[in-house]
Amino acid sequence: QVQLVESGGGLVQAGGSLRLSCAASGRTFSSRVMGWFRQAPGKEREFVAAIVWSGGNTYYADSVKDRFTISRDNAKNTVYLQMNSLKPEDTAVYYCATSPAYSPSYYYGDYVYWGQGTQVTVSS
Repeated sequence: QVQLVESGGGLVQAGGSLRLSCAASGRTFSSRVMGWFRQAPGKEREFVAAIVWSGGNTYYADSVKDRFTISRDNAKNTVYLQMNSLKPEDTAVYYCATSPAYSPSYYYGDYVYWGQGTQVTVSS
């Protein structure tokens, strides 16, 4: 089992920034990839970014590339999502998730453990 706890969401104006954190505990050695997904009301859960624990390779959705940065702190078993130049369309519940695969997937069904989610609201 892997437990994930997200934090850092909130309300911000368009153009502002937020940093989300995802702290992992438990059998984290099985979590080779950490991903961030988001889900807005009435929409499907969509991929945002992912990072490979070893090596640190990163992957982004086109909609957030050059605005969001995913990073990790191996010593703290924590993954971060720095979100800059936020737009109203970034409003959603953001989830972190883990995958045992060796390479990231953009499909939420490939991720095994999920956090409870943190709300991000961007006002115009």
